[in-house]
Amino acid sequence: MREELDRKGISIAEFARTHNLDQRATWLVLSGRNKGRRGEAHKAAVVLGIKAGTIDPASN
Repeated sequence: MREELDRKGISIAEFARTHNLDQRATWLVLSGRNKGRRGEAHKAAVVLGIKAGTIDPASN
């Protein structure tokens, strides 16, 4: 996914802002340091397409 962002010329920070994600959580998921099991990391992993799952609309 990171390569796709690079190819499109989109920074991780810009992607996170566009999708209302926490920038640090997004970076950690993309770097593989966080598996995105819960919270903001889960939301980032789902939006990035790294993980199948759902996002609870009430958590926004």
